[in-house]
Amino acid sequence: MAPQPLSPPTFATSQLSLLAAEQSAETSSTASLLSTSSPTTLSRAGLAITNLVIGAQRTGLGGKTVLELELDSAIGREGVLGEHGVRVGDIVRVGEQPRGGERKRERVGMEKGGVEGVVVRVGERGVWVAVGEGEGEEGLGGRVWVVKLANDVTYKRMNQIMERMQKMEEKDYTTLTRILFGLESPTPVAEGDEEVKFIDETLNESQRNAVRFALASREVALVHGPPGTGKTYTLIEIILQLLQRKKRILVCGPSNISVDNIVERLAPHKVPMIRLGHPARLLPSVLNHSLDVLTQTSEAAEIVKDVRKEMDAKQASIKKTRNGRERRAIYTDMKDLRKEYREREKQCVNTLVGGSQVVLATLHGAGGFQLRNEEFDVVIIDEASQALEAQCWIPLLSAKKVILAGDHLQLPPTIKSTPPKPKPKTDAVPTTKPTPTLETTLFDRLLTLHGPSIKRMLKIQYRMHEKIMRFPSDNMYSSALTAAPSVAHRLLTDLPYPVKDTDDTREPLIFYDTQGGDFPETNSDSPSDTNNNETPTSKSKSSLLALSSHSNPSEAALILTHITSLTTAGIHPSDIAIITPYAAQLTYLSRILRIQENFPGLELGTVDGFQGREKEVVVISLVRSNGEGEVGFLREERRLNVGMTRARRGLVVVGDGGCVGRGSPFLKKWMEFLEEEADLRYPDVADLQGI
Repeated sequence: MAPQPLSPPTFATSQLSLLAAEQSAETSSTASLLSTSSPTTLSRAGLAITNLVIGAQRTGLGGKTVLELELDSAIGREGVLGEHGVRVGDIVRVGEQPRGGERKRERVGMEKGGVEGVVVRVGERGVWVAVGEGEGEEGLGGRVWVVKLANDVTYKRMNQIMERMQKMEEKDYTTLTRILFGLESPTPVAEGDEEVKFIDETLNESQRNAVRFALASREVALVHGPPGTGKTYTLIEIILQLLQRKKRILVCGPSNISVDNIVERLAPHKVPMIRLGHPARLLPSVLNHSLDVLTQTSEAAEIVKDVRKEMDAKQASIKKTRNGRERRAIYTDMKDLRKEYREREKQCVNTLVGGSQVVLATLHGAGGFQLRNEEFDVVIIDEASQALEAQCWIPLLSAKKVILAGDHLQLPPTIKSTPPKPKPKTDAVPTTKPTPTLETTLFDRLLTLHGPSIKRMLKIQYRMHEKIMRFPSDNMYSSALTAAPSVAHRLLTDLPYPVKDTDDTREPLIFYDTQGGDFPETNSDSPSDTNNNETPTSKSKSSLLALSSHSNPSEAALILTHITSLTTAGIHPSDIAIITPYAAQLTYLSRILRIQENFPGLELGTVDGFQGREKEVVVISLVRSNGEGEVGFLREERRLNVGMTRARRGLVVVGDGGCVGRGSPFLKKWMEFLEEEADLRYPDVADLQGI
């Protein structure tokens, strides 16, 4: 049945309900921990740093107050923070640390007291936090602690845009809006009408076709970039071509790293651009293009410099003043100065943003005040297949044309609120209307709505050995991928440093088939693994959730043996990654590998967390091995596609072929392929004793 057109208000109403459920699911676990756990427990879980004092405070980027927090010398730990889960860019609350027995009061105080901010620097001996508008830091004295908070800014902006769409009447729809909801068809593309002189002459023909198509499309174009096919290079060419045509461009992505990658690639072309976003969340290499830095260093910044100097002087005087009345007077002056600073900064921002041909921001960052009333000829969304559709509408509601880039055959955005799919009843009547879900991205929906005519696929990949590429190409990309000659046959023995020629370094694809029952999984009474608790996206979540997951100690021991063999042959540990779908296996692997001691630089992570990454050698631990053929969410083809496309020269798969192959037709094909094409090995668990 052909997909039906959808009205924006109907779509928005459904999205608001789904977003509410998702936000609730995302915040409930953290909120529960904050309300029931002591500071020590939160610290051990990686969600807090305790026993801090304010060492200094100063004016940071954007006029924000930066609190320099250091360990209280009275606790006798030589000033070193130790292990914790707080990272640069985290949203945190700095509050007065509760004393020993204040269990209930401490939670109330944490919610009502202190000040919220963003971590801008994390060191061995301290943490720096940029706080919003200076509200609350004057109340902090003595010992304080830092607690990670959930970020609700993205939800606020998605909800705001959906509420606007919910109230829209048909006369308010733009042409692009009508096309994106199937109320009109896209204008047919005549790609030969315009001659394109390519700036990057190294682009291959499929990349050039995508560029021509994106330029020629009147309203919408999809660039499908499978792993390693040079999607970002293609987008850079599109941006440069649009600039030559005097177009104004807004470039967005679902994450800061996706946007920063484009800034880094654009920078050598001396493109006049502005990167919006909190400087704490940006890569150091792109800071010079950030709005916060430009408001201090550009000609337009002169109007705010004198106010900033006065604010710095006030900040310095706070430390010297002990008199309570004088301190209150200084904070009053600071508030007045901040108000003036914001007014002047707004003029500076308007001048900088209004004069820029290329503006880059995260999708939710595009909803900030800096872009209010700004118009763009083209909106480009990178990694669109990893973005919630509601996020995409933040920059799209008033857009004229959109170019989406991504790969809908890799993992969609992680959704925590998706309930387990009910098993269909034998007498159930099939439905023609699928249940709406946040996992359906704009990229997916447009392909279903308008068909492949709005998409161009990149077909030459520059990452994987041909043998590593073959299965995903045949089974996910209709056999359309080709390995570039420069990578098709390269091996670990061809690395630019000495590597011994061994059985483990000369083979690009190795399969350790553990079937036979000697490598059984262990199960810690895990919940249904259709939820996403088994693929934590942060260290703190991993430490809390690893106990409710699957592990396979014998597989881990086998992996230790293989990694030891690789490094003995000369492979640098930093060129190796081990990935697995299960948090408990990560924890076990981390314990037995002792990475910092034995394999410095080796990376360990979930399959989901490694999306977008690559390494010379990737080892995949499939974990599942049981008599029932239960494989859980290994059935998700897109998750497996991510796992099997991360390696450049060596992919090592460790798993029970008999168990995994019973999980789905796709898994059966993969196991059969590995048996035929990989260097097949049947390990003996007896050889692993004593490891």
